[in-house]
Amino acid sequence: MTPSDNTTMQNILSGDYYTNNFTLSPAAEGDTLVLNLGPQHPSTHGVLRVVVELDGEYILKAEPVLGYIHRMHEKMGEVKTYAQYLPNMGRVDYLHALAWNWAYVAAVEKLAGVAVPLRAEYIRVITCELNRISSHLLWWGAYLLDLGAFTPILYAFADREKIMDILQIVTGSRLTYCYYRFGGVSADITPDFIDMTREFVGYMRDRLPMYKTFVTENMILRGRCVDIGVLSKEMAVRYGATGPVLRGSGVAHDTRKIEPYSIYDRFDFDIPVGKNGDAMDRYDVRIAEIQESLRIIEQALATLPAGDYLNPDVPERITPPKGEVYFAVEGARGKIGIYIVSDGGIKPYRLKLRAPGFSNLHLFAELSQGTILADAVSILGSLDLVIPEIDR
Repeated sequence: MTPSDNTTMQNILSGDYYTNNFTLSPAAEGDTLVLNLGPQHPSTHGVLRVVVELDGEYILKAEPVLGYIHRMHEKMGEVKTYAQYLPNMGRVDYLHALAWNWAYVAAVEKLAGVAVPLRAEYIRVITCELNRISSHLLWWGAYLLDLGAFTPILYAFADREKIMDILQIVTGSRLTYCYYRFGGVSADITPDFIDMTREFVGYMRDRLPMYKTFVTENMILRGRCVDIGVLSKEMAVRYGATGPVLRGSGVAHDTRKIEPYSIYDRFDFDIPVGKNGDAMDRYDVRIAEIQESLRIIEQALATLPAGDYLNPDVPERITPPKGEVYFAVEGARGKIGIYIVSDGGIKPYRLKLRAPGFSNLHLFAELSQGTILADAVSILGSLDLVIPEIDR
């Protein structure tokens, strides 16, 4: 290694490399300040780094820098058997782990021709929607903390704790779930699970009006969100945004409706959308989605069939035939996609993960231009980023 190579490597390790190679905005007039948000910064919700160029308090340019938590999930998928890879899914997006569980097992089931009992499909819907609410509650509390309000996160975590208690009954976990299996789920739901879930549906419905009065209608919150980070439909589509970020811009795209999977076509629920595409619309969409998830859970419990929770004919070691498959589900942050290429062996030949947060993050660079730094924090929080999913 030459001295110059050594210097470059030291700069990369220290983080100076990205700052030194950051191209200043041609719009800059006079002195500007290059500032690092992260990788250890509360507003980034993980080890994300955003290099911003400021003219006073106004952002001329923003550049997300990934790589601080990369764990090679896709490569790990090539060296583990199909079953051994299951726990990885709970660690991609740890806040909606069951959606990633579902996307992976459903992709393998589609490739291998594995049938899923009807009761197991209902259980997947109920548990995945509970996990979606849990994810939205954590986002709600953390977003308000970003904006300077401390009390709401205490309410959010108290309500989220009830969901974690429920899911722990059948999954044995409280965060990084590994509950779904090829052909069903690892354990049947219990009478206690059903009773506690029904009780939670009523409880959460009663809580949401308090959320609205306490937070949503608060003039300080609205001042930080209304007309902030207005994302047009065109820009959202151009970046491949999905989930509440896309729906907040008025595009009624939800994988559960547009590309129906499992038994979602049996349930009556709406797709909440925004009108202006600002941070407030993205906030409102997620709160409305909690209501819709409660509706889905209530309908699923009311029509829950008897039967097997796991297909007894699924072999202990899955060996799908040669071929390729893609399967997508709707996660709390948007469309989750799993692409698998099989060579007929016990391990995937190639596995590709489509993380919704990756596309949602990269529109921030354009969306934040011209805003003040404080508003950029609001915009970043409104995207609901989970960095381990993006930097997988």
